[in-house]
Amino acid sequence: MNSRRNFVKKTALAGTGLSLIPNLSFGSDFVNSNKKVKLAFIGVGLRGTNHLNNALHRKDVEITAICDIDPNRIKIALKKISDAGFEKPKVYGDSEYDYRNLLELKNVDAVIISTPWLWHTKMAVDTMKAGKYTGLEVSAANTLEECWDLVNTHEQTGSHLMILENVNYRRDILAVLNMVKQNVFGELVHFRCGYQHDLRFVKLNDGVTAYGKGVEFGDKGISESKWRTQHSLLRNADVYPTHGVGPIATMCDINRGNRFMSLTSHASKGIGLHNYIVENGGENHPNAKLKFKQGDVITTTIETSNGETIIVTHDCNLPRPYSLGFRVQGANGLWEVDGKRIYIEGKSKPHKWDEADEWLKKYDHPLWQKYGELATGAGHGGMDFFVLNAFVESAKENIAPPLDVYDAAAWSAITPLSEASIENNGEPQDFPDFTRGMWVKRKPYNWMKNTY
Repeated sequence: MNSRRNFVKKTALAGTGLSLIPNLSFGSDFVNSNKKVKLAFIGVGLRGTNHLNNALHRKDVEITAICDIDPNRIKIALKKISDAGFEKPKVYGDSEYDYRNLLELKNVDAVIISTPWLWHTKMAVDTMKAGKYTGLEVSAANTLEECWDLVNTHEQTGSHLMILENVNYRRDILAVLNMVKQNVFGELVHFRCGYQHDLRFVKLNDGVTAYGKGVEFGDKGISESKWRTQHSLLRNADVYPTHGVGPIATMCDINRGNRFMSLTSHASKGIGLHNYIVENGGENHPNAKLKFKQGDVITTTIETSNGETIIVTHDCNLPRPYSLGFRVQGANGLWEVDGKRIYIEGKSKPHKWDEADEWLKKYDHPLWQKYGELATGAGHGGMDFFVLNAFVESAKENIAPPLDVYDAAAWSAITPLSEASIENNGEPQDFPDFTRGMWVKRKPYNWMKNTY
């Protein structure tokens, strides 16, 4: 591994990092590939186990190590690995930092990190420093300092990082991306997106009613309520921007000929979690006395260097159906996910929406055409298959992934920047240029060609 790490360092572009080079993501058909990735997992909770399940269906992966501080999750993971006919991996989890012992293993090429948010950056930095190909769940960072830590570590070590944003691989998203690349919408002007998902039952759970109507979090919670809800208590920010902004950033070539320039953010009052606690635990419950800092609806407007605007919405504490709220709008028309509708000037009847299904079918992405059957049952409508496939294929060739460290930093920076803007009455916040000017020269990733 040391010789491999030295090779990567020697071949890195000085001061800019390997992922500034245009590349192929899906190096070869994984079904027939003779290469194998020795893969480890840090975090085998619900999300990590989903990645593990998909990895266990591949012929080009060996699971060599797993780490989690919850013994029950280790037990579940080991059973899945055994049932799939894989050899038992090394197990870590005696302490919060036992993952560092895993990273010393020579028989680990790549690591998938699926842990609570506060651990993401420090674990990813340690993983890159260990010379391992790094897959990091969303969001990648909590602060601007952490965003820079990810970028600086990549550039100093040459180790790659892929942000595992599965929504970028959703079937309708890739079809619309196909339409964007074929100029169906014309010159792009405006986007909307976000994370609009009623998570009250996830954030407030007493460990007894399971995913029912509990009112506890932290030490008394289960699963994500053990850690996620604390962010809503202490931060007034869009703490989960990447599901929405990731696909939009890809469509408008952020960090590859375009970049985020500035944002403004505003937050509504925050009453949703309090009301939920009172309704289900009573007004005398201790948690009913807490003041949640996060506004229930947070609206962020981003400006890009190419003149597009992007509205990003975070809405997780009020009752509502799920939606990521996508709109892609250009000079010739637009697509909106809500209502599944599309309008293309000269193709649609004037002032009348078309149903989007036929358009999306016509422009179905080659990735889904090729691997759609394999993706069945992979999780989140199949998109989990594709994000893992991109990671594994990139790791096998040790090349820059399609969603790289600069994407991880730029998308995740929305959290601290939105927090600062809200704190200062909507004052505009400038985005750091994490590519240090190289966005001007970097070529857009060829999503239509790199479909191996």
